[in-house]
Amino acid sequence: MPIRAKYVHTNLIARDWKRLVRFYIDVFGCEPKGPERDLSGAWLDSVNAVPNAHLTGVHLRLPGYGEDGPTLEIFSYDELAERGMPVANQCGFAHIAFAVDDVDQALEAVIAASGGTVGRVATTEVDSVGVLRVVYARDPEGNIVELQKWS
Repeated sequence: MPIRAKYVHTNLIARDWKRLVRFYIDVFGCEPKGPERDLSGAWLDSVNAVPNAHLTGVHLRLPGYGEDGPTLEIFSYDELAERGMPVANQCGFAHIAFAVDDVDQALEAVIAASGGTVGRVATTEVDSVGVLRVVYARDPEGNIVELQKWS
């Protein structure tokens, strides 16, 4: 039997958390929730197994949800462990997705806000579900963002 659970947030570690927060606010209408965070201490080192960790950032309320909806937690550590550019078939969390009114217009907004593209816009009919128009894009730090519209 599954445990009782409620989805709370997804964490995104940024090179420049303030720049990435501005992107998600400007492009998708996310809103800050709660105060900016400035975290460190033995409790944090114990939780994340990063000695002398110090991180700063903020939670963003995701669009389409009320006050108690899930958030996107964007933080930066003082010391970062770099990885290569994310690819769609990489193991682990792959992308964040947003339902939009117009995929092409949303992609233009992502690009105008210093984001980029992964692939090209595509349209397909999904059996008994509907028609999907979709594209994978990148935020300014290269994280994959899916833009989708069902009809």
